[in-house]
Amino acid sequence: MKSSGTKESQYQICLDFQEKYGLQTFGIMSNYTWITDPKHLVYVFSRYKFVAKMFSGMNKVLEIGCGDAIGTRIVSQEVGALTATEFDPVFVKDAKSRIVEPYTFECIVHDILQSPVPGYFDGAYSIDLIEHIPQDKENLFITNIVKSITQHGTVIIGTPSLQSQKYASSASKKGHINCKDHQQLNDLLSNFFHNVFIFSMNDEVVHTGFYPMAHYLIALCCYPKKDS
Repeated sequence: MKSSGTKESQYQICLDFQEKYGLQTFGIMSNYTWITDPKHLVYVFSRYKFVAKMFSGMNKVLEIGCGDAIGTRIVSQEVGALTATEFDPVFVKDAKSRIVEPYTFECIVHDILQSPVPGYFDGAYSIDLIEHIPQDKENLFITNIVKSITQHGTVIIGTPSLQSQKYASSASKKGHINCKDHQQLNDLLSNFFHNVFIFSMNDEVVHTGFYPMAHYLIALCCYPKKDS
């Protein structure tokens, strides 16, 4: 049954979009977050917004470890084509079920530790994944990302800081097996890129403040060393 009109006419478009698209839903991960700690979604979206602004105008972009892809749509607003990858088929199926026009993107099952993603991309990013990668496989992780980008490609890596783990939940600590401080992150990525810029992040704010007080770190990496 069609809903009655809104009292203020400018909001009628909200009902019109509901009629056209239905009510959009969270994904499996984001639904859990919305129930257990809704403010955390603001932090996640802010990380994706940073990526979107840094990659704005790029033709082809790759996401490594999209989860339920709740933030992927934010990046898709700013780039020509986006391929999102995730090694768990459960989350890929969930993400694909919620892709709607005009924010469309490719979403595929792929394990970056097994092989690079086929093709070449202008930019690649990974938000909240490297801390889940065993330390003895982190070089393979970065190597395969580098193999998937162009000679002048840019990579963004986001991760909780080592210092933040003192305050992490038990569930987070279970999965966070490889958190780093800013120097460790810089040292790792400098093996693969000529330029690495480390940003601090607290809550939803990205800044250049004192690294040991950062809850989250974002590395912007440029000019890959393709012989790595």
